[in-house]
Amino acid sequence: QLQLVESGGGSVQPGGSLRLSCAASGFTLDYFAIGWFRQAPGKEREGVSCFSSSDDSAYYSDSVKGRFTISRDNAKNTAYLQMNSLKPEDTAVYYCAAVFKSAFVCRPPRAGAFSSWGQGTQVTVSS
Repeated sequence: QLQLVESGGGSVQPGGSLRLSCAASGFTLDYFAIGWFRQAPGKEREGVSCFSSSDDSAYYSDSVKGRFTISRDNAKNTAYLQMNSLKPEDTAVYYCAAVFKSAFVCRPPRAGAFSSWGQGTQVTVSS
């Protein structure tokens, strides 16, 4: 069984920070590429960050570059998305996703390439 459980969402004022966590079970996360996606009402799902050891680099969308940081703790089998300087346009449901490591999956991340998904966590940025 493959399972991803997300946590860390909530409400924050513009300029604030949140850290999303994605705990994996049923598989070893270090063998998988990790993607973070978000979807706001009325908008398409957007890949905002991704990391794959096959690529040996992290991807960030232009809208979050310089503000978000993806990381992974292999000992805890958990991935993270640190979100700083949050803006109202960051408001969305955020999803973590994983796929067995594959070259170029993060260039850029595409939702259809990821086989395991978390349940989503709401992030709301408002004043």
